[in-house]
Amino acid sequence: MASSNRIDRISEEIMRCLSEILPTVKDPRLKGPMLSIVRCEASGDLRWCKVYLSVLGEYDAKQLKQGLKAASGFLRRELAHRLTLRYTPELVFVLDDSISHGVHISEMLSKLDVKDENVSEDSDER
Repeated sequence: MASSNRIDRISEEIMRCLSEILPTVKDPRLKGPMLSIVRCEASGDLRWCKVYLSVLGEYDAKQLKQGLKAASGFLRRELAHRLTLRYTPELVFVLDDSISHGVHISEMLSKLDVKDENVSEDSDER
């Protein structure tokens, strides 16, 4: 179980470092939308790391994935400079739309015409 805690700590450290490095990428495909790292999951042997990204703004998913794939070598090299690990994990990017989905649901709920029960009770008592 101790190695699980170690993997979790390393995943958090990878997430912190990548969130600092990602804005410095000069690829124009990554400049338009706002990218934020939701979470990272490193494999048990630290050879792979899934990076879940949330994207805010207008973007083309195919172009964004190509930009991330092109920048993965740079990101991995910068990650190797910041972390002292035997192996720097290979980065796999996954677009996570849970935040935009939550915003959409919130907008739908705010559009509902729901009358407040307390207001109707007060008006009935008068």
